[in-house]
Amino acid sequence: MRTLRVVPAVLAVDGPAALDWADAVKRLTAALEARGTGPVLTVDVRAGEAPWDEILRRTGDGDESPSDTYYQPLARNGLADLYTELPAVARPEEGVTVVYGPGAALVDHDVLWYADLPKRYAEAAIAAGEMPLGVNLGRHQEPGDLRRLFYADWPMTDGHRDAIAPDIDRWLDLQHPHDPSSLDGVALRATLARLARRPVRTRPYFNSTPWGGRWGMSELGFEPTGGNTALGYELIAPEAGVLVGDSAEAEVELPFQLLCVLHPEDFLGTEVHAEFGTSFPIRYDYLDTVGGGNLSLHLHPRERYMRERFGWSYTQHETYYVTAHAGDDPRIYLGLRQGADTELMRKRVVAAIERGEEMDVEEFVQSHPSEAGRLYMIPAGTPHASGAGNLVLEVSATPYLYSLRFYDWLRKDARGNSRPLPHEHGFANLDTRRQGDHVKRDLIQEPRTLRSGSGWREEVVGQLDEMFYEVRRMVLEPGVPGAEPARDDTAGRFHILNVSAGEGIVVETADGHSHELAFAETLTVPACAGPYTLRALGDAEVHVVKSLVS
Repeated sequence: MRTLRVVPAVLAVDGPAALDWADAVKRLTAALEARGTGPVLTVDVRAGEAPWDEILRRTGDGDESPSDTYYQPLARNGLADLYTELPAVARPEEGVTVVYGPGAALVDHDVLWYADLPKRYAEAAIAAGEMPLGVNLGRHQEPGDLRRLFYADWPMTDGHRDAIAPDIDRWLDLQHPHDPSSLDGVALRATLARLARRPVRTRPYFNSTPWGGRWGMSELGFEPTGGNTALGYELIAPEAGVLVGDSAEAEVELPFQLLCVLHPEDFLGTEVHAEFGTSFPIRYDYLDTVGGGNLSLHLHPRERYMRERFGWSYTQHETYYVTAHAGDDPRIYLGLRQGADTELMRKRVVAAIERGEEMDVEEFVQSHPSEAGRLYMIPAGTPHASGAGNLVLEVSATPYLYSLRFYDWLRKDARGNSRPLPHEHGFANLDTRRQGDHVKRDLIQEPRTLRSGSGWREEVVGQLDEMFYEVRRMVLEPGVPGAEPARDDTAGRFHILNVSAGEGIVVETADGHSHELAFAETLTVPACAGPYTLRALGDAEVHVVKSLVS
């Protein structure tokens, strides 16, 4: 409570809709009263929300907007668009008036706190059917809806949070409501300023899906409630968090995105910031099908379609880096077969959706052997899937909400439902140039050495002119006589590093910051770091997947 030094006062407590606001305000009121601040009056800003139909219309998802069962353009609204009227709150004669809820900062206030719950809680709970009513902005009488969460709530809440970040007086982490943790505003911004100038690792976690495998459980010890470790979130900027604090008992999780918002040139680099604004443009995640099933056959929107239909200024080019595989014949599905009949493919897709008929994917799409240490490039519009038995490190552009699926192997989820298959979007974006021999020549490239030193070399493993980033690999050979640490330099653009083979590395920057990175872990080196070195841990060869905006 150190930022609430003077009373009477109006305290605005802002935060996401998914927070249990009734419980949070009850606990806050009790804490304030226990400190002797005088009477505590509470005002729920959500009482002034517009009717639900009006909110839908304002956010581009109403009856007047093009209907789309699967997606909607990213909402660009401010949180003020949720409200018909914001409460007029005067400073009390004594005590504290607490104005709370999403957008509370829009009300005149003396002190501003932000009460946060990381996004993974809402997403996982909605997917499991466990989230109480009111998880979505403005939607209080219905169960949580993932479509609204992804395309409306999060963009609106993130934009609002980013705008008020310079003025927040206290950040509250309410992952553990009985034992919350916090940082005052000065410490919050000082911490982010320091993190923006040194290598930083985000908090990893795994989600489960019907196709998921168990590599993350067996090798890394993750135990997701869904029973498999399909999706390993290493670095997905809109959802990623960074843990700060002196001990596990004093940890606060901060959104990774705030590093880009408050320190874009230090963290992203001047040229990257000019091109992408405060959007961190590359993501790293794991696709675990070891002991699982094939991913759906899908592709991602081409750039113009993504911009005009969905509202992203750049699109979802991807790459698959195979870290490990298991089974008799693991495969990567990538690109069309030479002369593939796409109209017949459409008929097969519709028959699978409408009549449950199996589809022979390899009649239309190429199947390639999965090779550990190989990169498979997936420019937007290219049909693809990881087959069963693979651990894939997905190095991709950040937009991640538009997987345009054709076929999901007639699979059902835990509730017996088929996965939505937005095949019309998929066929509208299908790039028929990616077929035949061109696929292997262009999209499955042979590594080429870029530079080398004693006991190390840097290879380019994937680069295409149409993709704004490239993927490289640092190979460290500590057993070579006279081996030295590999030397690198951000040269004004952030780097992302992932240990894909070997025990691990130590990354040390020119100003003395040192970070140990183990196998399967990911680290971001900010643009302003400049020169840095990589030293292998152990005696065995180490591989480090590296990406940067080219």
